[in-house]
Amino acid sequence: MNKDNKLIPGLPSGFEDRWNKKLFLKKKLLKVIEKNFIKYGFDPLETPSFEIAENIGSFLAEDDSNPMSDVFSFDDGGKNITLRYDLSSPLARFVAQNNQELPSIFKRYAIQNVFRNEKSGNARFREFTQADCDIVGNVNSAQANAELCNLVASTLIECGLNKNQFTINVSNRKIVQGLIEDLKIPENKKIKVMRAIDKLDKPDFGFKGVEELLKKERKDKSGAITKGANLSNDQTSKILDFLKIRDLKELKQNFKNPLTQEGIKELEEFFEILTFGSYFDQVKTNFTIVRGLDYYDGFCVETNLNFKAKNNKGKEVDIGSICSGGQYDKLISRFKGVDIPGTGISIGVDRLLFAMIQLDQIEIDEQKPVIVCVMDEKYLPNYYEILDNLRKNNINSEIFLDSKKNLGKQLTYANKRGCSIAVICGENEFKENKVTLKNLLGVKGENNQKSFPKENLIDEIKKFI
Repeated sequence: MNKDNKLIPGLPSGFEDRWNKKLFLKKKLLKVIEKNFIKYGFDPLETPSFEIAENIGSFLAEDDSNPMSDVFSFDDGGKNITLRYDLSSPLARFVAQNNQELPSIFKRYAIQNVFRNEKSGNARFREFTQADCDIVGNVNSAQANAELCNLVASTLIECGLNKNQFTINVSNRKIVQGLIEDLKIPENKKIKVMRAIDKLDKPDFGFKGVEELLKKERKDKSGAITKGANLSNDQTSKILDFLKIRDLKELKQNFKNPLTQEGIKELEEFFEILTFGSYFDQVKTNFTIVRGLDYYDGFCVETNLNFKAKNNKGKEVDIGSICSGGQYDKLISRFKGVDIPGTGISIGVDRLLFAMIQLDQIEIDEQKPVIVCVMDEKYLPNYYEILDNLRKNNINSEIFLDSKKNLGKQLTYANKRGCSIAVICGENEFKENKVTLKNLLGVKGENNQKSFPKENLIDEIKKFI
């Protein structure tokens, strides 16, 4: 292949390689998250990456003329299939398909990648890992939603966040839906209005951005234009006044629509149950939260960090919610003969990772291997005997795989790998039945080597790791 035809290595926008410290931290977070999900009584479920497009529906896109614009869809022999964009829609399909075999209350967790064909940047990816917990069945919704908020708080604290570093914001979609009814906003504009409201606390929006989305259109910093809901000045003004209210009592006194009052009552019941747990102080009301996905119809939750993170250019950015969710009473009922309500939360693992890697609050045990150096090819059986002994004692270890390289190059490799210990044995060691260890993390200039009888190898290594 000539120089002009050589491939240029790179990734499409919105995708990321993860390795070394970042991947070790992600794996540690995933273990902590899964352990806590299980502690709260949830069972695992795994669904395929692809679903039949019509089965999972389109609840994400903001472009009414192209409802599949935010997902990756493909023609599969005359039937469209779609890469899952969340884990709740596949759950709805699974429950409808296996309803007779499931318990009356199905508590499941799923930790898998999802895919969204949307604008990336500032911890927004087009492929990312979600960790979901859902409760499906006819339950007391106040209890179920309180349990999920307790789970969120507990999990984030277990992951290494302090209580003052995050806030769980809750609302109820019925509150906004009642306001929309009072303002006589037509059906075809409702979801656009709710999505505009949901963006109030998002980066670069605020009241001005929401006002633009409620009216004709909004142009962002890149020049991209989003069509608005074309509301009247009076309708827009009343919605903006509503958005300034943060107190549940004030809301109850000023908005008398029956649906709004129903949403308020459900929140009051939720907070009453929440007082029985340990995380009441972590949860606040924020009536602007209505969630962007169209299938939510009641309780809504978004968890935000109380600190800024930095992007790759060192600029402080608001990465948005790290854990969201809500109630969906009709998602499963789209399937014939099945009408089961559900509620759930979803932790954006890669977004949480983006913040946690910068906080540096978690110790990461990377468990780099002990390296067995090869000083002389004729002793290969002896080196493999040492290696086998290390592994039988559950010590991560490897042997250098090129016996023709000198010791200096082997140690250079070990240092680049981040190995802490090298086993160095030459002719003298084998004759005397000894082993030499070199502390690769020791202070330069000091004596970092130690020789001892071969039978003491495991005990000596355990002093280092």
